[in-house]
Amino acid sequence: MIKAVIFDLNGVFIQGPKLSEVFQEKFGVPVEEFLPVLKEIMAKTRLPNALGSFSYWQPYFEKWGVNLNREQFFDLWFGSEKEVPELIALARQIKNKGLKLIIHSNNFAERAAYYDKNFPFLKELFDKIYYSWQTGFVKPDPRSYENLLADNGLEPAECLYFDDKQENIDIAKSLGLNSFMFTGIDGLKEILRQFGAI
Repeated sequence: MIKAVIFDLNGVFIQGPKLSEVFQEKFGVPVEEFLPVLKEIMAKTRLPNALGSFSYWQPYFEKWGVNLNREQFFDLWFGSEKEVPELIALARQIKNKGLKLIIHSNNFAERAAYYDKNFPFLKELFDKIYYSWQTGFVKPDPRSYENLLADNGLEPAECLYFDDKQENIDIAKSLGLNSFMFTGIDGLKEILRQFGAI
């Protein structure tokens, strides 16, 4: 019997343009040069005790000739991200069935703070939110899932899990969670119906 539905956050409930493409369009930084930098910085900022995220970006901005201060950078990045109303409505249906709703997200402090302030549906609908910068476990580390399950007294088979990255799905499946790639709202609804979650 399903007791909880666990979702990734970015690319699911919150969607926006790729930062690499924004930097290529606005500042002429090639995507293939930007992406390794993004990966390197995110690997640091997604963990507890990281320095402020902007400090990691500054040397690269200087190298690329990008003139952005901290506030401008985060506005450029987070300000273009939008919630998906259809998914929020669907989350309400799940909640109304008496199931737990949980967010499981690799994310960093500044972005989480922005979401907390600007996306009230997160506090309203979700029972728990697990950000890697707080837990210390970055998906697809199996411990990130084991920590979540233990904290909520859940067995893997009692959970549905949706993510937009295959490596995260694969690890969750190996641990026994009913795990599915998020490809859009129609496919999500179909799976939720199959398991009686809506």
